[in-house]
Amino acid sequence: MAGAGPCAGLCAGPGAVNCRCACGILEPAQPVCGNYRMPPSYSTDIVIFGGGVAGLWLLNRLTAEGYQAILLERDRLGGGQSINSQGIIHGGLKFALHGVLGGASRATADMPRRWRDCIKGHGEIDLSACRVLSPHFLLWSGAGLGAGMKAFLGSKAIAGKTEPAAPDEIPEILRGRGAVYRLPDFVLDSSSLIEALSAPQRKQIQRVDPDSSQFIHFGDKRNLRVRIDEEPVEIQARRYVFCAGEGNEQLIEQAGLTRPPGCQLRPLKMVSVSGSMLPPLFTHVLGEGFAANPALTVTSHRNAEDEPVWYLGGELAEAGAARSEEEQEEAAKGLLRKLFPNLEIDDMHWRCFDINRAEPASARGRRPDNAAIASEDDIIVAWPTKLTLAPALADIVLQHLRDEGITPEQHPDSLPDGPSPPHGRPFWS
Repeated sequence: MAGAGPCAGLCAGPGAVNCRCACGILEPAQPVCGNYRMPPSYSTDIVIFGGGVAGLWLLNRLTAEGYQAILLERDRLGGGQSINSQGIIHGGLKFALHGVLGGASRATADMPRRWRDCIKGHGEIDLSACRVLSPHFLLWSGAGLGAGMKAFLGSKAIAGKTEPAAPDEIPEILRGRGAVYRLPDFVLDSSSLIEALSAPQRKQIQRVDPDSSQFIHFGDKRNLRVRIDEEPVEIQARRYVFCAGEGNEQLIEQAGLTRPPGCQLRPLKMVSVSGSMLPPLFTHVLGEGFAANPALTVTSHRNAEDEPVWYLGGELAEAGAARSEEEQEEAAKGLLRKLFPNLEIDDMHWRCFDINRAEPASARGRRPDNAAIASEDDIIVAWPTKLTLAPALADIVLQHLRDEGITPEQHPDSLPDGPSPPHGRPFWS
């Protein structure tokens, strides 16, 4: 069956079209002909699917623990949700805007410290080359101190976890216009984060041909056949980790799991606005009521023309998933006019971008509190659920491997150097 799929190129015959696939993927049409050639085979401890922040973080942790691991990416590193995130490393207070520290707040509480240690170069991963866009994040009440801010600041659970921003920390656009508090969160440049995570692991990262993945079953074990640089390769791994976000569903189907974990998607319609008059701003804007999410979350970036960009998320993005691009743009303009009446926004450039956050399915579609995995045989399906929880996901996977008795082993052969996946670019760049 020369010509398509993971078996393409295995037959050297000039006109082979009905050869039986010797790996057993395809039903036999006739015995294997003499032209058939087996693909090169390699073994490793772990194969990771997905080159976003979660997959790259896990790759770094695994290699640091002595595992032989490779990461396969079919498109661009960080090319999905990671590169288009706002880059906020938060400690959970954004999930406590109603004054109660829930599961998500507790799960993320220690994340800023762990990430900061990495940025300083003495954490579990060296991220000293990653660029910090803002060393802190603000919580702004809007023009007045509404009921929502009063509840947040008055909560005993919040006491001691945040404090008023110093005068030199408050951007001019917010001064004298409501309460401004400093959160322990900070903001990273997503492009430099992808570079810092991938640079030490160049030889362990391979770009595979899209739609070429095929699992070959041997009882409760699997071999993986893919095409790298247009050549078929067979890989035998002790565990396969699906860390591909929205792509996990396709991988689950390809692996033929008998108890497939449920997946859910939480859509966002993000908005970017660019213009030379936009000042740097990194803040959550609290709504007027007791909403669980900020009404608006703003981070600042620079596009390819070195022009200031505001990237807008929060409740605007969540509610915007049900709007058209035109409706979302008008909603964003209306909100900015209300919050910043002196800001000239009509001549600025506006864009919308749809993102699907991939999560494990939960009752009534509830947002998961923490990173999560599900496993079956030699497959681990992983969801970080939030950028800030990438370290927690790696902890969970490593502990699962230990519990399963999967310790590092030596493998004599390694994959030959193939094409490296290019890096993704933010949609607003």
